[in-house]
Amino acid sequence: MNQPAAGARARYIVPLLLIVSLFFLWGAANNLNDVLMKHFKKAFTLSDFQTGLVQSAFYFGYFCFAIPAALFMKRFGYKAAVVLGLWLFGAGALLFVPAANMHSYGFFLVALYVLASGLAFLETSANPLITVLGDPATAESRLNFAQSFNPLGSIAGVLIGSSFILSGVELTPEQTAAMSETALQSWYAAESQAVKGPYIAIGLFVLAWAALVAFVRFPAAAVGPAADEVGSKGDYRTLIARPRFMGGVIAQFFYVGAQVGIWSYLIRYTQVELPGTPEKLAAQTITASLVLLFVGRFLGAALMQRIAPAKLLTAFSAINVLLCAVAVLAGGTPGLAALIATSLFMSIMYPTIFALSIRGLGPLTKAGSSLLVMAIIGGAVLTALMGYVSDISSITMAMLVPAGCFVAILVFARSVR
Repeated sequence: MNQPAAGARARYIVPLLLIVSLFFLWGAANNLNDVLMKHFKKAFTLSDFQTGLVQSAFYFGYFCFAIPAALFMKRFGYKAAVVLGLWLFGAGALLFVPAANMHSYGFFLVALYVLASGLAFLETSANPLITVLGDPATAESRLNFAQSFNPLGSIAGVLIGSSFILSGVELTPEQTAAMSETALQSWYAAESQAVKGPYIAIGLFVLAWAALVAFVRFPAAAVGPAADEVGSKGDYRTLIARPRFMGGVIAQFFYVGAQVGIWSYLIRYTQVELPGTPEKLAAQTITASLVLLFVGRFLGAALMQRIAPAKLLTAFSAINVLLCAVAVLAGGTPGLAALIATSLFMSIMYPTIFALSIRGLGPLTKAGSSLLVMAIIGGAVLTALMGYVSDISSITMAMLVPAGCFVAILVFARSVR
């Protein structure tokens, strides 16, 4: 009696391991951007607004391909969507080679857009695919297990970037002024070339993983057309008329903007508020933030056993408003510590806003979920806004933008009953 069940579980093991790995891969890709922003600012002598376009290109790719990915998955199945996502991911990573050879910032942005389009396919398909790879009764535990690899990938991405992309060489204005134009351009080109090795390795690994996923046999539920993941036009019209749901979409937009913005400019803030901090050391602040986010997820889950999610979201968003205020008003070591600490309280925000927004939607849940995923465009818009504020004032004052984002989340949390 137990042999068939054991055999069925064994058939799921390899496909499950292949898909769980994706959570690690896109976590690494996401947080490599935080290092790229610092690197490109140096290699292309960019303003803070221009460096913010790294995240704009990346998250715009997510925004554009969220619904197309769901439509593709509905027509061709989860597995096909994963394979296509991996191919686009790998292609985007390999486009870093001609971008570096041409020393073209615009080409790098195109490469990031292509890479992010692949991640949109992966994120749209991997979560539901995990649920069909095994016993439906244990789907939630499998998904939580898979999600735990995401912050580990994020930490790995920062470590890869700080170890293999950041050179640690930071020329002062006086040093650059003393160099000949030929020597200066040669140095800029060398800095641009530094991204090639890591992204070639990532691209080739991801393409190999795509081939492995393509050839491994998956259960029928993962190969055939997926269940209806995209709502009708009527569903979207109905959702837009629901104030609480749209409040959740707006809150998610501001949350993603706050998270991406803080992490994107954390190295910059560190080096401005603590002058003389080497870029490799400053990059460790992102690692510390990711560790706090990881810890916060477990802390938040434990606290939600005693405190209603909306109340906990209210408290955490209020705390982050205060922490951002400290980052703006105090600066220095206290300001940096406050900014890093925001990650601990951001930990519950994305899933809690998501869950509170789709509560009670019934048949509209799938359409609502796709709109909440598209709210990730906040990372593109608000990171660029922070760069603009920094250019006209300072990176310290730019932290008023995430402070405002947390106020918006606080308003949403207070409105949920």
